Amino acid sequence: MPIYNAGSYVDRCAPSLVNQSLGADAYEVVYVDDGSTDDSAERLGRLAEAHAHVRVFRQENSGWPGKPRNVGVDRARGKYVQFVDQDDELSYEALERLYAMAERNRSDIVLGKVHGTMQGPSNVFKRTVERCTAADAPLFESLTPHKMFRRDFLQEHGIRFPEGRVRLEDQLFMARTYVRAKTVSILGNYPCYQWNRREDGGNNSSRRITADDYYGHLGKVVEAIKEGTRPGDLQDRLLRRSYRVELLRPVSEPRVLRRTGKDLEEYFTTVRRMAMTSYPPGVREGLPAISRLRAELLVQDRLDSLVELARRTEQIRAHVEVDDMRWRNDKLVIRTRIGMVRADGEPLTVVERGGRMLLDPELLDGIRGAEGWEVPDPFTHAHGELIVHDTTHNHWWYPDGELAPALEPLGGGRHRVVVTGETVIDPLTLTGDEPMAPGAHQVWASAQVLGVGRRPRLAPARDRTRVSLGTVAVGAPPRLVSPTWAGPGGQLRLTVSGPGRIGPTRRLLLRTTADHRIRHSVRELLRHLPPGMRRHIRATAHWADGWLLR
Repeated sequence: MPIYNAGSYVDRCAPSLVNQSLGADAYEVVYVDDGSTDDSAERLGRLAEAHAHVRVFRQENSGWPGKPRNVGVDRARGKYVQFVDQDDELSYEALERLYAMAERNRSDIVLGKVHGTMQGPSNVFKRTVERCTAADAPLFESLTPHKMFRRDFLQEHGIRFPEGRVRLEDQLFMARTYVRAKTVSILGNYPCYQWNRREDGGNNSSRRITADDYYGHLGKVVEAIKEGTRPGDLQDRLLRRSYRVELLRPVSEPRVLRRTGKDLEEYFTTVRRMAMTSYPPGVREGLPAISRLRAELLVQDRLDSLVELARRTEQIRAHVEVDDMRWRNDKLVIRTRIGMVRADGEPLTVVERGGRMLLDPELLDGIRGAEGWEVPDPFTHAHGELIVHDTTHNHWWYPDGELAPALEPLGGGRHRVVVTGETVIDPLTLTGDEPMAPGAHQVWASAQVLGVGRRPRLAPARDRTRVSLGTVAVGAPPRLVSPTWAGPGGQLRLTVSGPGRIGPTRRLLLRTTADHRIRHSVRELLRHLPPGMRRHIRATAHWADGWLLR
């Protein structure tokens, strides 16, 4: 762990590090103090005195986490190293589980599921994967270094963090490891790493960065990928992530709509130059329709067209249809269909003309350089899935089932692209080792269609009837699961009780407290009460709700 003026965060994070289930005799905690000027050194000294497996090293300030991380790897005595930042925490069994997986598979890298206020859902952790590589898994969607690495692997390949004030140093480090790793493992069924957003915003650098500076560092990431791969399909696929996420970001919504004047021109000029010099043509050709169009407009030097395309694309919304929902063998089975609609409420389409498939002409009408934009394959990068959010613990889980792309004819050669399919939510296996935790769980959808990605709440369209299902008891000892449509937009929510004896009263209470209409009525009543009374009632209700769900 690199430390610089961490203050109280040293003590906040320490219990999660020094009390791992692996056992204090099996691992060490290496702190590298990067010349702190506050009381961090004293706090670290007290930790080292209290725990024999804590070691502390101090150095002059280097200004960035790279050097202290390198020093930590050099001083480490273990077979594996796990990087942790000073604001973050490890779950109790994280090291034990990650180490067991690494030993089982002889892994070079093990990715542990990330959660916390800095991390939303990531389908990298959708499933546990014992063995994979960058060639067959979306590893480049996870570019933070909060992972476990075989120390010999890093040293054999001379992989180190860049030292000094280097932007994208994490991406550069991970790019070098991913292209060289022969075995990578993903632990997706246990939240290992809690990535926290600091209350004071301390995660973010306050130093302003220019376009040339930022994309100069991105160029080093690109070169690292090229150095570790041969030209061809794999290299193009690995480079596509940085092209789509970093390079196109300044010319996509919302960034291109917020910047103006010289600032916008500077970013446009910089990313255009990089697009034309740093990336092979196959990277651009493999993008989905709208992303590929952006790339083409960028190369054509059409900034005005990019701005207008962003303005229109920003208004595209996901249209969710719940075709069916039912309990089957104590598992919730949901059939959904998701498409995209333009600002005017009409479907985002592809149109057949003269044997060619064209991107929605009404969306592109009047955008210079976008006329007759062809879509070679409307299913490129089109996919979808449902995601369950445990709102109590802020964990995201992926049920079984994926939404596959399909074309639906609308007449006159027009088709809408949808992702559709059946998803199975098993309350006993959704989260891996344990049944769903007691509390409220929101169901979301995620869809990528024609280069437009959206994550809407799973709620039926306004013109569709909501499916109403009863509460079921699952498992032994039994626990209640109650699906209701609640909250903003009538989102599907699963309320889960803890295990225990189930009687009519408990079943009725769970169903009642899950009903959004009753909750809404109670909130309206509370608004008219004195503040002191409101606080007292809320505290009592919170206690009662926790008692009910146990």
